[in-house]
Amino acid sequence: MLYANQSQTNITVGLQYQGLLERLMFSFLTSVPCCVFLFINGTMLFTLRSKHVFRETSRYILLYNLLFADTVQMAQGQLMYILAVCRLRMTYPLCGALGMLAHLTRKISPLTLVVMSLERYVAVCYPLRHATIITKRNTGVAICVIWTISSLNVLTKVLLMINFHVENTVSLQMKDFCGKESVLLDQISDLYDKAYTYFLFVSAGIVVSCSYIGVMVAARSASTDRDSAVKARKTLLLHLVQLGLSLSSTLHNLLLIAISKIIDRILSVRIQIFLYVLVIILPRCLSALIYGIRDQTIRPVLVYHLCCQWKRSPLLSVVPAKAKISILIAS
Repeated sequence: MLYANQSQTNITVGLQYQGLLERLMFSFLTSVPCCVFLFINGTMLFTLRSKHVFRETSRYILLYNLLFADTVQMAQGQLMYILAVCRLRMTYPLCGALGMLAHLTRKISPLTLVVMSLERYVAVCYPLRHATIITKRNTGVAICVIWTISSLNVLTKVLLMINFHVENTVSLQMKDFCGKESVLLDQISDLYDKAYTYFLFVSAGIVVSCSYIGVMVAARSASTDRDSAVKARKTLLLHLVQLGLSLSSTLHNLLLIAISKIIDRILSVRIQIFLYVLVIILPRCLSALIYGIRDQTIRPVLVYHLCCQWKRSPLLSVVPAKAKISILIAS
């Protein structure tokens, strides 16, 4: 979704100018929200596997795939940041493996949003055929295609990376922190990465926008369920917002470059850390929060799992609480 590795490198360029106390403070300020969001995403992933209805319904299966990619990307990005704060330098193969994992999961989100938008479009515009078109098997095939496309993209980058490093790298030990610029050093790799990213997001934006327009047109038809159409329209609008947050990575990098040119390095690093939390960490948790709050089926189960430790406290009455949650889930 976002250029997390590139932002890590931009942030850590000025770490050597920071004192120990300041580095510890910034590490705490980034690690705490990241851990909280990882806990929420992990709980949401567990929730989506805890009930039969979630495991058999296509939109929940797609939501699980989206959350899984976001969670892996957020954990990987924070790991890279902590390694940079600790000033640990890796070898090129290890850095390349982590970088390719980031590239793989980053492209999963927009492709999954495309499939989720098409699923809502079919549900509203072709309600009678929805059960035959959007099946568990077809959803599994769509997810396999998503991962295959992303894997082929990563494989292409690996071939470009190997070709460059074999010719230009003498030592496998990195001299700088691991980041996007440390792996994709040649111009061909950079151009390929930009071309693929722009093509992917433009195509995804067109599909999601067309689905939104189709649902709006179908909502005016007398044969369409108005409530279902309104809910689908709001969901597609949220998909557009999510896609926009993913696309903001390109503007994010340009903004970082502009900031580094007009202010001093230490202040630039502080602003970059703030943007890292706001643009990279926070959007990764939006899917869990949005769907966990909006979806009437997920909400009671998610609340139960999020509050399970509190409800297990020996000072509280556990049985009534569980009975209340059971009633909510059954309803």
